[in-house]
Amino acid sequence: MDTESIRTFLVLAKTRNYTKAADQLFVAQSTVTNRIHELEKELEFSLFTRTNRSVELTVKGEKFRVYAEKMMELTENSLAEISSDLMYDHYLQIGSADSIYEGHLAERIREHRRTHPGDYLKISIGLSDHLLDQVQNDMLDVVFTYLPIKKNSLHCELYKQDQLVLVTRSRNRRYKDGITEARLLAEKYLMCNFALQDVGQYIRKLFPKYHQFELEIDDCMKIVPFLMDQDYYTFLPKDMAEHYLEKGKLRVVPLIDFNTPVINSYIIYKKSHEEICREIFC
Repeated sequence: MDTESIRTFLVLAKTRNYTKAADQLFVAQSTVTNRIHELEKELEFSLFTRTNRSVELTVKGEKFRVYAEKMMELTENSLAEISSDLMYDHYLQIGSADSIYEGHLAERIREHRRTHPGDYLKISIGLSDHLLDQVQNDMLDVVFTYLPIKKNSLHCELYKQDQLVLVTRSRNRRYKDGITEARLLAEKYLMCNFALQDVGQYIRKLFPKYHQFELEIDDCMKIVPFLMDQDYYTFLPKDMAEHYLEKGKLRVVPLIDFNTPVINSYIIYKKSHEEICREIFC
């Protein structure tokens, strides 16, 4: 099962047309047909059902596509790592939740780049559950998430503890002395739906069941511009919001009759990468 056949299968699965697949791959249509035929022969099941104008994935074809995508990503990452080993001192694939990156990692990585220009760092931003899947499938070497994991091949430890703070734009002078839970429920709240496990559930439970927020977004950084438009409110990790607090763009609204839970973030890495991970991040 060669990578050209896998790549051809993925292109055909996306285009659902042999002619379009051949055009994208810059090969003859007969080449696409032959590659799919040989792949199906090797797998011993059909990948597509064919009509006059298009093709559709079979049930087994859908399952195989998941495997094929992971195989191609792993292959490309492995080849990139091998190539980088010849050019760089270290090669590290880093994944992080956006708020952990902005609050804790960005400056540390910039400092490492200044002092170690011979290292190659590839950074991906994503949600915690997706990052855990990637590190378990060898697509990332180290991840920073809000979810811990227990696996023999991976090291997981508490990385940072952060405070959740209620923020609004600095021009909004209401509730300078603090806000009660009841008053917050009456205000315009923007929901930053980041995957914070118990913390995320805590925020939702402050509001009535099935409450419809004016805006929901799963990226903390992208919610800040909306906060500047009107007198909106949202909870953010304090370390991530610190830049905007220092610049006077946001301010913290004190809480009067309720408190927020602590946010735990975790560093998870392959045990084979412990030395470089500790050098950069610990």
